[in-house]
Amino acid sequence: MYLHSVNPANGERLSSYAVHSDGEVKAIVAASASFQKKWAKSSPAARSQGLRSLADLLELKKDALAVQMALEMGKPVRQGRAEVEKSAWCCRWYADELEALLAPRIVHTEAAYSAVHYESLGVWLAIMPWNYPVWQVMRCLIPSLAAGNSLVLKHASNVTGCALLLEEVVREAIGGDALRVLKLSADRMADVISNPLIAGVSFTGSESAGSRVAAMAGAHIRPSVLELGGSNAFIVMPDADPEKAAKDAVTGRFQNSGQSCIAAKRILLASEIADSFMELFRKEVSALNPGDPMLESTDLGPLARASFCEDLKDQVSRSITKGALCDTGGDFTGAYFTPTILTGATSDMPCMQEELFGPVASVGVFTSWKEAVTWSNSTRFGLGVSVYTADAEKVISKLSAFREGAVFINSIVKSDPRLPFGGVAHSGFGRELSAEGLYAMMNVKTVVVGA
Repeated sequence: MYLHSVNPANGERLSSYAVHSDGEVKAIVAASASFQKKWAKSSPAARSQGLRSLADLLELKKDALAVQMALEMGKPVRQGRAEVEKSAWCCRWYADELEALLAPRIVHTEAAYSAVHYESLGVWLAIMPWNYPVWQVMRCLIPSLAAGNSLVLKHASNVTGCALLLEEVVREAIGGDALRVLKLSADRMADVISNPLIAGVSFTGSESAGSRVAAMAGAHIRPSVLELGGSNAFIVMPDADPEKAAKDAVTGRFQNSGQSCIAAKRILLASEIADSFMELFRKEVSALNPGDPMLESTDLGPLARASFCEDLKDQVSRSITKGALCDTGGDFTGAYFTPTILTGATSDMPCMQEELFGPVASVGVFTSWKEAVTWSNSTRFGLGVSVYTADAEKVISKLSAFREGAVFINSIVKSDPRLPFGGVAHSGFGRELSAEGLYAMMNVKTVVVGA
């Protein structure tokens, strides 16, 4: 059996990779475990140095990685380089903060000594998607290595080339088997998770697949972190700056051709500002440049697979049947979906209830703060929300109204190594990045010495 990668821009097959046998998988996991035992004994300073070396090499290889992403899943090379640079930043942040993060936390009790210590767990399995082939892996790998763990990676089959290139980079920067790639089909994950050397599972992807992974991890008493879908609301209040909101909405919705869990998928406008916002928004959308992802001038590449366009077209058509209006776009050629704006959307339409994973902005209008919040919370997801307003303090005072993992005010939702990232409800559980993401992959150990 083989895994195939195909260039979505032209439909040409790039490479085929023979899958690993059961014996090869066990050997890879065992090698990762052997590396981890030595790595866990290294000091925070040594791990930090390894992460800095990884950051340097990522930046040195960023062009090669960007080209591989463009070839395998259609990401414009300019965006691919930014993805690699963000990964290098994440390495350096953990390297700078690691000694303080791993220091025992003293807790004053009646005992002679009481504290919280942080220890590695072992080999983590990462099951990652194709839409951010480098960053998704790195935001799991980097805290894992910082924690003293190692990682085995089951990447999406269409970006196997990216996975193998990352494996080479990590081997050169850190050595050994810090990151090993498993060339497998998804239906073999149960066997990997059941391996007693696997200490935990991190999954990013769809709800249905995440549910199955969580069940498998639970069956073997493995901790897991799930980052699933999202249908983030982008709320523009009457007192917002319409020009800033419109520019950010285009970035938030159309970045990575709209293939992002944290994209601004539902644009909710206060009735007082709707007309001025839409005039600016249409202008910004019309200025986007779709094209060859290998060109520096390209803003929108193809979707990762041509079949995704058909799925997206179906969601758009069903929304129009329900009463939405196609303001701009609405169709596709090959794997390229035209930048699309749907207006007149209501909360019960597919474009507002389902996750549209592509360059389609769904726009609705509200008349009150209460209606905006209710609309924002009306999906099964809970990843993040953006609110644009001149009165940030008012939103901060009402944060609990939003059922979300993150609230961004006058900014698009984005991940940042310094802040925990993750959602609630059907957007998953657990956190990645920052201190919370580090400790999620560790044994948080209570230590007490009696008085």
